[in-house]
Amino acid sequence: MKLWVNGELLDADAARVSVLDHGITVGDGVFETMKAVHGRAFAVTRHLDRLTSSARGLGLPAPDLDEVRHACATVLDANPMPLGRLRITYTGGVSPLGSDRGDAAPTLIVGLGETTRRPDSTAVVTVPWTRNERGALTGLKTTSYAENVVALARAREHGATEALFANTVGQLCEGTGSNVFVVLDGELLTPPVASGCLAGITRALTVEWTGARERELPLDVLERADEVFLTSTLRDVQAVHRVDGCDLPAVPGPVTAKAMRVFDERSGDDLDP
Repeated sequence: MKLWVNGELLDADAARVSVLDHGITVGDGVFETMKAVHGRAFAVTRHLDRLTSSARGLGLPAPDLDEVRHACATVLDANPMPLGRLRITYTGGVSPLGSDRGDAAPTLIVGLGETTRRPDSTAVVTVPWTRNERGALTGLKTTSYAENVVALARAREHGATEALFANTVGQLCEGTGSNVFVVLDGELLTPPVASGCLAGITRALTVEWTGARERELPLDVLERADEVFLTSTLRDVQAVHRVDGCDLPAVPGPVTAKAMRVFDERSGDDLDP
């Protein structure tokens, strides 16, 4: 594997960042993950817009998007594979030990890992921890992911691939790396960004292409929903067949199946929607 690190394309075993990088010491960084099919990344413009927005929200200098695009193209060319996870990481760079940033330039890393198509359905669990819809990092895609690591480990222990959070007022929010949609009485609904969830790229496209509505939803809506599905960069639209050990009937249901079909068709027609 070859990675882009601060202006250079390097073999994985030669790719290095400083142990004093703020992304390592305090998690001061942002990132984006894109799906890459046969060397072509999906929804690049939307992902780079969000990278810029996240950097701005964290107080980092705006990334040079021309450089980022060049780095992505170079890494994709250097690592041919049928389906890949293209990751951009952008951090506060070398800094003193502590929360204050130093004067060094930000660190830019682009890597690509091979992956496989997700199953059409999966199991999820709810977890006792909450998302803070009023936190300083709310809505930003930062590298401070330890909370997600803990929650996802809980999901794996229970035979699931995703953990779902409520926010501090008990509303359904999001997964560790996904957005969630539910079907109630034939209506397709998803929590609003104000719930504290990340404004997912796949979420936004699914809302645009299916007409799903945003609505504040209590966490226990998962017990009453006719259908549940997840969206994310690598899941696309993925049906949920079990929530907290309780099976959902006839998965994927008709609304989910239509959403899966529409997303496949529309994303295949336009790689940068």
